[in-house]
Amino acid sequence: MATVTVIGAGVGGLATAARLAAAGHRVTVFEQAAVAGGKLGRHERVTGAGTFRFDTGPSLFTLPQVATELFAHTGGPAPELDLVALDPLVRHRFPDGTTLDSCAGAGFADRIGDAFGAPAAQDWRRLWRRAARVWDTSWRHVLTAPVDSPLRLAGLAWRLGDLAAIAPGRTLRGLGRRHLRDPRLRMLLDRYATYTGADPRRAPAALLAIPYAELEFGGWYLRGGLGTLADALLARCAALGVTVHLGTPVESVLVEGSRAAGVVLAGGTAVRSDLVVANADALHVYRDLLPSPRRAAALAQRSLGGFVLLLGVRGTTPQLAHHTVFFPDDYDAEFDAIFGDPARPPADPTVFVTSAADPAARPDGHEAWFVLVNAPPQGAFDWRAPGVADGYADRVLAVLAARGVDVRDRLLFRDVLTPADLETATRCPGGAIYGTASHGLTGLLRPPNRGAVRDLFLVGGSVHPGGGLPLVMLSAKIVADRIGAA
Repeated sequence: MATVTVIGAGVGGLATAARLAAAGHRVTVFEQAAVAGGKLGRHERVTGAGTFRFDTGPSLFTLPQVATELFAHTGGPAPELDLVALDPLVRHRFPDGTTLDSCAGAGFADRIGDAFGAPAAQDWRRLWRRAARVWDTSWRHVLTAPVDSPLRLAGLAWRLGDLAAIAPGRTLRGLGRRHLRDPRLRMLLDRYATYTGADPRRAPAALLAIPYAELEFGGWYLRGGLGTLADALLARCAALGVTVHLGTPVESVLVEGSRAAGVVLAGGTAVRSDLVVANADALHVYRDLLPSPRRAAALAQRSLGGFVLLLGVRGTTPQLAHHTVFFPDDYDAEFDAIFGDPARPPADPTVFVTSAADPAARPDGHEAWFVLVNAPPQGAFDWRAPGVADGYADRVLAVLAARGVDVRDRLLFRDVLTPADLETATRCPGGAIYGTASHGLTGLLRPPNRGAVRDLFLVGGSVHPGGGLPLVMLSAKIVADRIGAA
């Protein structure tokens, strides 16, 4: 069995470590932060009223069977995970004041019919038949299999039905315009491009698999917060004998000849191993840990980032669901701002609010709001400039007030997190949530899991098969399987 060094104790790193340890490998994890979890972050604020707890990363748990398989494969179920099914999955508030609550399964089309009329529901059902084909093709050929080059996807050309489903050259926006007549449904579909940090006008149509995974199979909240997944993974790693060093940054990948031979820690200590797994943004790997200018240049187009308000709110807000999204009048203006040159924060952004009805998240008589706005990454825009973050926080609260939810006189506190803060916390360049933006046909080709040198592997949301908790855990399975087959 091999000795393995894992860089990063995010979900991808911990999941890979658990799988490899269960297979008999000796695994050591180095994490630069003081806590495990990576982008599955948590924030706690203690006040006179009590303690507020926030998830600062993913807010929806989908495809739980992926986690179930991971824990079963590494020693048994994870009783720490307490799943709470969400209905609605998301409450959508449109510019004209209409509301649409999404849910899993065929019932969503019925809700569309009730809210927008029978023709809109008919359009959605037609799109959904297409989405099922996209999902089936994506699951079989992309999400659960290694994709190291365009040749892998080119193989779909021999399966004409699969190729037609993926629709190379078509965008998610184009797919919506072709199938959906109601502009509100088009807006709803466009939002799923942001799940990969992309502009829907440039995102590949195959990203239709993302809403299908959520709206066909459902979504859950983990009681106690989604950060409990990181706790469960860390506990599983400990039970399997994985050594995890927190607060221990890795400065570079140690290379001997043409293979990865370990890592060099901050301060210069070399730690040798047979294999290295990097659970870090691919640009950070190829720009900083293993400088590869050509690979780094190909990753320069950063995905969008997130501007976050963490709010302690007095009282209750009945018009909110667990997740509520407030759309702007001009959705395109948001993407023009974020991906423009120069980039800038949207003046009238989409605002996404998460407010969990979980006593563990907030004191009685209060709400804990996680407010997310799509934003340009650090570097494209300077979030560290004096007054910028606080000024934009004021703007976001004013936008919410204009859309009918004014909580400015009910705030107990507000904490602000910008893309610059995510960059600092996770070493993710620019604080770009999803690494490289998924634009064009290459949007389906995330950086491969096999690294630039032998015995180096990459795992996590910035590499194949993509971002989001289930895909990151699938990434870990792909890496562990490749190592096991070597």
